[in-house]
Amino acid sequence: MFRSYRQWKRRKKVNKVKEGDGHALKPFRFWQPLTRSLFYLKLRNHESEDHVYAVNVHFFSEDNTAELYLNGKHIATSSLPAAFPVPGGVIEVGTTDYGLSRMHYVEDGGQREYVLQPDKRSGEGLRMRFDQRFPILSKSIGRSAVMVLLVSLLLGLPQLVELVTSIPWIHEQIGTFQSPITLPDWANTTLIVAAVLAGIERALLLKNHWLIDMETGYWDN
Repeated sequence: MFRSYRQWKRRKKVNKVKEGDGHALKPFRFWQPLTRSLFYLKLRNHESEDHVYAVNVHFFSEDNTAELYLNGKHIATSSLPAAFPVPGGVIEVGTTDYGLSRMHYVEDGGQREYVLQPDKRSGEGLRMRFDQRFPILSKSIGRSAVMVLLVSLLLGLPQLVELVTSIPWIHEQIGTFQSPITLPDWANTTLIVAAVLAGIERALLLKNHWLIDMETGYWDN
C-alpha cells in the first residue's frame, strides 16, 4: 500500500511537468553556492548514446521551480516538489527551507535510487568534496549540526507553546502554558542563527534529518 501511495505521488508530480523553451543552461557562478543548486546525471539511451541531464534550482525565486536540461538545452520545468521523467526512471527534486531534501534518480520500479552529481562549484559540490577529503572532521560537523538542531528544538519548543497559548482565544479555551525555559532575546537569536546554519549544513549533503522539519515548523511560527 505504501509503495502504491509513493507511485501515486510520483505520477502527480510528473503531471506538473511543462515543456521547456530550449534556452541554454547558464554556467554556475562563484557567488551562487547558497542561492542556486545544479546537479548532473549521465544516462545512456536505447541507441547507446550518452546524454547529460542537468537539474537547476534557484532558491528564493518567486516561481519556486526546478528546471531540467538535456545536453545544456532546457527541456522541462516543474513546480517543486518535482519529478522529471527520464530514460529508465525519474529525477525527484525536493526542498526544505534550508535547501534541497532530494535530488535523486529513481529507477523504474523504485527499487534503486542514486543522488545526482553536484556541480563542483555549488555549495553541495564543495561540501561533498570536503566530506571526501576530511571524512572524520566532516562526520563530526554533521553530528554537531544534529546536536544544535536538537538543543534549539528542546529550548525553543516550550517558548513557542507559551507564545501560542497566550493568544487570547486560545487562552480562553485551554489556558496559558508557562514555559519552564525563558531565554533572553540574544540567546534566542543565537539559537535561530545556529539552527539555520545547522539546517543548511545538513541540506548541503542532502541529509534530510527529521529535526530539520521540526526546526522549520518552529522558526516559521
